[in-house]
Amino acid sequence: MKSKQDTLFVASLEKGFRILEAFDEDHPELGLAELSQKTELDKSAVQRFSNTLTKLGYLKKDEITKRYRPTIKTLELANAYLWSDRLTQLAMPKLIDLSKILNGTVNMSVLDGTDIIYVVRLPSRRTNFAATIIGRRVPALNTSSGRAILSVYPKPYREEAIQTWPLKQFTPKTTMDRNVIEQIVETAAVKGYSRSCNELIMNEIGFAAPILASDGQPLAAVQCSVSSFTHDEKLIETKLVPTLMETVASLQPGHLG
Repeated sequence: MKSKQDTLFVASLEKGFRILEAFDEDHPELGLAELSQKTELDKSAVQRFSNTLTKLGYLKKDEITKRYRPTIKTLELANAYLWSDRLTQLAMPKLIDLSKILNGTVNMSVLDGTDIIYVVRLPSRRTNFAATIIGRRVPALNTSSGRAILSVYPKPYREEAIQTWPLKQFTPKTTMDRNVIEQIVETAAVKGYSRSCNELIMNEIGFAAPILASDGQPLAAVQCSVSSFTHDEKLIETKLVPTLMETVASLQPGHLG
């Protein structure tokens, strides 16, 4: 039986977004052949869409290399999201206070498919460039935020996710063993927060807790990271994690204005 066709779906618009979505931290510039391969569109279609997006101001073409890159206008899309997301607006003052108290990096992220996307980044002095960018997409299983969010879901769902969601090696010590990740997620389900070390950045300890909706579903996660050179286990467990949990509790429904 054929599925019902969505008569309101505009296929050409979807293809245009495929072009924009092809650019990421590993592919900041792309030529027509690369765009065709990444989007699975033929080269003539890629050329037309890329030219249109260039005329609209979303892409810029280097006349020497003939390669395209996103322009500053694409930031307007992120700007529109942030203004429309009430949780981000309400959480920001509390996250700034948390950053000052912990003297470390503070992030808020949401789950999108099998990845997390950072919607708030409050960096510390030791933060690298990649850790400052909102909109960055990272496999959820590689992060304390993703594991904290996943720990809220029913056990059959999280077991399947742990076995099937993608992983990426960011550092020599990134955890790629799914059995170890399962243990971490199960611990987070009991404790209410997740810990990580050396996952995305070497010598960085991360800890994250989920923000829950009134029905118990995860809305986002707040994550903090500090240097393993300056923070010992006792300090993290007795001061930093409780401070994070207090902030997250203040962001639950009923506590926000």
